[in-house]
Amino acid sequence: MSNEQVGGRSAVVEPSKPRILEILGPGLVTGASDDDPSGIATYSQAGAQFGYVASWTLILTYPLMVAVQMISARIGRTTGRGLAGSMAQCYPRWVGAIITVPLMIANIINLGADLGAMGDAAHLLVNGNALIYVGAFGGICILLQVFLKYKRYVAVLKWLSLALLSYIAALFVVHIDWSAFTRGLLLPTFKTDPNYWSMIVAIFGTTISPYLFFWQASQEAEDLKENPREEALVEHPHEAGRANTRITLDTLIGMAASNIVALAIITTTAATLNKAGTTNIQSSVDAAKAIEPLAGHFAEIIFAMGIIGTGLLAVPVLAGSAAYAVGEVARWKVGLSHEPSEAKAFYATVGVATVVGMLLNFTPVSPMKALFWSAVINGVVAVPVMVILMLIASNRKVMKQFVIGRGLSILGWASCLAMFAAVVGMAVTAFF
Repeated sequence: MSNEQVGGRSAVVEPSKPRILEILGPGLVTGASDDDPSGIATYSQAGAQFGYVASWTLILTYPLMVAVQMISARIGRTTGRGLAGSMAQCYPRWVGAIITVPLMIANIINLGADLGAMGDAAHLLVNGNALIYVGAFGGICILLQVFLKYKRYVAVLKWLSLALLSYIAALFVVHIDWSAFTRGLLLPTFKTDPNYWSMIVAIFGTTISPYLFFWQASQEAEDLKENPREEALVEHPHEAGRANTRITLDTLIGMAASNIVALAIITTTAATLNKAGTTNIQSSVDAAKAIEPLAGHFAEIIFAMGIIGTGLLAVPVLAGSAAYAVGEVARWKVGLSHEPSEAKAFYATVGVATVVGMLLNFTPVSPMKALFWSAVINGVVAVPVMVILMLIASNRKVMKQFVIGRGLSILGWASCLAMFAAVVGMAVTAFF
């Protein structure tokens, strides 16, 4: 091979550094989908009820989020399989079933609540019947995943992540107490109020969720199928340096975007709702309505549009991550890069999950109670999933020479302990 070519590509014309849009992929989409309408409701409630004092949690969760998502991504890129696929290689099928069934239930509840919030936000913006909007948004999400080519679909998800900027924009139309903001962000606050600790637990459960692990690992594996020049690292170890650098940057930026937006939501609601004494926020749409008389109609529009944009991003991720997990455990052909005729069971799972979530909005079930139980299920499932994640990432039979290093391992296990503490906290606060 001449010095002019490396791996079939010209060394003369190839950029010396990867373009930023090529770097940003599964990590950015995963981070952005974490700020779904349900997450927006949690952060809005935190800011409205406790002002700036809960902001410090977002600094604490950032390195933990980065570690667990980076490990998930490396498993996908190294093995060429999603997390559930690697789990199926290491453990009996019943282990995967115990993990994926509650994951599926929690995801359906979550995406149902997200669709409901999107319908309410559309009603807030243009009037009309909110349930009709729910059906329309659910149909759009299904069509995007089933009929759009994988590369175009990924591009759509990347552009939808820009919806997060609406919450940054909201900061410019409110008056922020920067002194209180700085104290809340940098100085952890400990209260005896059990409601405060319930909120801290909710923030942990919102920022570190099992569906995010499955999604990012599966998308790394999907990208390999779409790029014939790349293979799983266990087969082509020479690609490891560039691949792991990309994963690191993608995940750092994606999780930073997630937490910065969460901080913007807490700050906006703290500066408006908490200051005005409006502390009872039950949903993201409630926050949008309550902000309007305090910060103006523009702020209300920003919040409502953000709910719809992030929902269109999060609902496919919730349905897709459930389909990946169930499909890999059941050993179906899975992946959005396949045509619907090639992976019927996988796409059927995506459709069924979305339709069932959509139908929940037509029942008398309280969305807030449904979300509470979704958070409980997610929290309980997250701990064993994270432990299995760490064991797989440290298993030389699976990862070969690419087992995670000491630093990432320490942060990963710290994430497991933090999530376990959050679950214990959730159980304790449930009695108050």
